[in-house]
Amino acid sequence: MLKKLLLLASAMVLISLFFTFDLQHILTLDGLKARIDDFRDWQQRSPVLVAASFFVIYVLVTALSLPGAAIMTLAAGGLFGLTSGLIIVSFASSIGATLAFLVSRYLLRDTIEKKFSSRLKPINEGIERDGAFYLFTLRLVPIFPFFLINLLMGLTKIKTLTFYLVSQIGMLAGTIVYVNAGTQLAKIESLKGILSFNLLISFALLGLFPLIAKNIITTIQKKRVYAKWNKPQKFDRNMIVIGGGAAGLVSSYIAATVRAKVTLIESHKMGGDCLNYGCVPSKAIIKSAKVAEQFRHAENYGLDNHAPTFSFKKVMQRVHDVVAQVEPHDSIERYTSLGVEVKQGYAKIIDPWTVEMTLHDGSVEKLTTRNIVIATGARPFVPPLPGLEDVGYVTSDTLWETFVELDTPPKRLVVLGGGPIGCELSQSFARLGSKVIQIEMADRIMLREDLDVSTLAHQELTQSGVQILTGHKALRCEKFDDKKIIVVEHQGAEIEIEFDQLLCAVGRSARLEGYGLEKLGIETNRTVQTNDYLETLYPNIFAAGDIVGPYQFTHVAAHQAWYAAVNALFGNLKKFKVDYRVIPWTTFIDPEVARVGLNETEAQQQGIDYEVTRFEFEELDRAIAESSTKGFIKVITPKGKDTILGVTIVGQQAGDLISEFVLAMKHGLGLNKILGTIHAYPTWAEGNKYAAGEWKKAHAPQTILNWLEKYHTWSRG
Repeated sequence: MLKKLLLLASAMVLISLFFTFDLQHILTLDGLKARIDDFRDWQQRSPVLVAASFFVIYVLVTALSLPGAAIMTLAAGGLFGLTSGLIIVSFASSIGATLAFLVSRYLLRDTIEKKFSSRLKPINEGIERDGAFYLFTLRLVPIFPFFLINLLMGLTKIKTLTFYLVSQIGMLAGTIVYVNAGTQLAKIESLKGILSFNLLISFALLGLFPLIAKNIITTIQKKRVYAKWNKPQKFDRNMIVIGGGAAGLVSSYIAATVRAKVTLIESHKMGGDCLNYGCVPSKAIIKSAKVAEQFRHAENYGLDNHAPTFSFKKVMQRVHDVVAQVEPHDSIERYTSLGVEVKQGYAKIIDPWTVEMTLHDGSVEKLTTRNIVIATGARPFVPPLPGLEDVGYVTSDTLWETFVELDTPPKRLVVLGGGPIGCELSQSFARLGSKVIQIEMADRIMLREDLDVSTLAHQELTQSGVQILTGHKALRCEKFDDKKIIVVEHQGAEIEIEFDQLLCAVGRSARLEGYGLEKLGIETNRTVQTNDYLETLYPNIFAAGDIVGPYQFTHVAAHQAWYAAVNALFGNLKKFKVDYRVIPWTTFIDPEVARVGLNETEAQQQGIDYEVTRFEFEELDRAIAESSTKGFIKVITPKGKDTILGVTIVGQQAGDLISEFVLAMKHGLGLNKILGTIHAYPTWAEGNKYAAGEWKKAHAPQTILNWLEKYHTWSRG
């Protein structure tokens, strides 16, 4: 401990001296140019002493992470010339960086980890994955400031010698560029010198170096990745897309639109989960359930209440009819007419440019392609509960085929999961007559939403007939003759719940197996790992949709598909980073819950100084007219500003109302712009304007209003 305190004290003394004697002013471009003649005089009188002193000072500046290393590099070129300056700076910078590295490892580990934890995470992941090459990349293309790399690397497990050698080599190219620029800077004596060819070239290199270095790194990475594969001389396709869900359909559509030759491979049903098992069928049954609920509460509209009578088979048949009506939009025939070649079968990636297809007719076909887009989607996650297979279960995928055969809805339905899917289906089946028990391990349902939102959702589901058991952990399932039981734990006690049907709705997991990803070495950790351009380990293999995350929504899959397709087809010209800044989503319970951006919980977690503006739908004329006044609009803004950080809407048509805020956030429009926009009366959309009005009211300029009141009083005489 004493050694650490002495080391820390020494470092603090040196840093204090640096600022006390105003040395940071010398280590600026103006300071350098003002004293360059003095430095030259000293050098002529004592060249060895000046060189040694410069070396030591450079080491100290780098080791102590002080500002001015870049200026000193320029100064080295001006004082010592390209060759000598390069040797001095190259070794001084590497030694200084290594000292900073050792200080961080020995002394500052806890402090740096705490302060830069978010930046440290990708560093650690990169070191673990690529080791020295990752450090070389950071040195050659300065994604992070060099001083930060020195400190953060001290917190990793990289060896000291490796750090030094990689730094020595990695910083060499940048050092050459800066030292060379310094040699030209020293020659400026007139306006003619400013416009000299050599000087212009040197400073152009300063600007171009990051781009050149980045291309070098990209080339090296490609050679490493593709080293063991033989690239075809010609390709059968420009793009092959694996998966015919939202991401796959959009990717192949874009490729066909720009006249690329594209093949789409789907192993099951076109349209993927959204059309066949998720968005479309669930919204169809939600509507039927809502109408049934309106029959029961017709008094809200001046009518007589009636218990709805219906055939459950007809309800389920309507669900299938709705799917069939939407199906042509995603059909093989439509995409074929758009110019997409559609193959039905199972795809496996053999190498980075070859896909093998086992078609439904039993034939096997191989195609080569310049680019591949993996869009295989996700499937419901089934928890490893003992006895689950014995009692039987359905998921959000399988219930539509299973329940269509039932004459009546399940009498006793247990729903595992308190997320969006579990809540939507629990409320719907309760309204259709099932006795629904919803089991959630957490202390509340819809955990990703604010507490007031999940509380309102809990109340509405309960009012619809759902028995919600939060804080209950499913332990096992048991079957005795025809009796099916799920055993849950609550506050240390085991509780047995009998049921007729069990629905697993505890989330979805990416489809990763069987596509050849393991053989290719493409990293998967619950999802396929991609970079900002949706490239996998191989720059010509992309992934999009639920297999990537971080949001498992159809509209996000389509959004990602644009980036995957455009980067695949035109990435050699221009690549685009996928943009997740403004992502809306909706949970279609009644009333709906829609959100975009931050909610209160997230704003608090991020330490944002925010304020909340809230408008209740009970004050909206259209909501009153429709007897649907439950819910609110909640807007998160920075203190005193109308910038929209996030919006949560709970109410009828919330999923549609959120779009105005999505547009505003996407294009940087604040609440004042929404307030100044004409909204038709009486509509639900007026709620957005009134929410903006609430913010304006809270920020009214009271001083000006007081003066105006005095003016009007005076004007009355």
